Amino acid sequence: MSSHPTASPRPKATLASLAEQKARHEPIVMVTAYDHPSAQIAEAAGVDIVLVGDSGAMTVLGYDSTVPVTVDEMLVLTSAARRGLTTPLLVADLPFGSYELSDEQAVATAQRFVKTTGCDAVKLERAGTTVDRVRAIVAAGIPVMGHVGLTPQTAVAIGGYRSQGRTADEALEVCRSALALQDAGCFAIVFEAIPSDVTDAVMPRMQIPVIGIGAGPGTDGQVLVFHDLLGIYDGRPAKFVKRYADLRSAMIDGVSAYADDVRSGGYPQPEHGYAMAPEESARLQELLDEEP
Repeated sequence: MSSHPTASPRPKATLASLAEQKARHEPIVMVTAYDHPSAQIAEAAGVDIVLVGDSGAMTVLGYDSTVPVTVDEMLVLTSAARRGLTTPLLVADLPFGSYELSDEQAVATAQRFVKTTGCDAVKLERAGTTVDRVRAIVAAGIPVMGHVGLTPQTAVAIGGYRSQGRTADEALEVCRSALALQDAGCFAIVFEAIPSDVTDAVMPRMQIPVIGIGAGPGTDGQVLVFHDLLGIYDGRPAKFVKRYADLRSAMIDGVSAYADDVRSGGYPQPEHGYAMAPEESARLQELLDEEP
């Protein structure tokens, strides 16, 4: 029997229910997932939102950054996650290069994600021209989540993977970006790697849910990468990551024990195999003996 209590049944998350959570000051829980098993775990844990982030480029596909991941690769990851979910809202990241060119490109990509994967919404990074893309996608009937602060798709342009908004002028730009995305119709926005002071300053102006990742406790909810919070991904985690498990070590221990067992002859044992009835085994030997 599992030692973990079964999560209470939760109603299907919707844009309206997330807005209600914000109004009730009930924290929103978001986590990334990139395949069917991780989505099932998120479902069982009772989270509110699952994001198929382009971070899967690094955590699952082995790229050095999020930039190389393709639309087709993200479609596969999102479709797999969809099959493991019932209750959480499913949001898919639109990868770099799939929406920046024009409103038409952005809408076409978003429509492809919704039609192919069944995701509930898409997510776009940063402001600037993205504000126009958001407005176009929302007008096409597809919900959009925004993302400001540290935007990994443009990490090189903003000085690398570092916190944003550390000066008043930079912080003002982050705030302006968030408000512009809100005005463009985003149903929620991710604040990543910005000082808590910036979050606290702009939150009174935010009428939509804000999900933080390294943005302090003042947001309406939090998100962490699945592989980071469970200690699966190798490497040094970001400052804002809290690890709730060390599964990578457990996985290595398990596979190492299996390898040792195979090499020593400890696996498989008779209980791990199948047997024929004695008469059928004898008959098989007779038949083989008759073979030329």
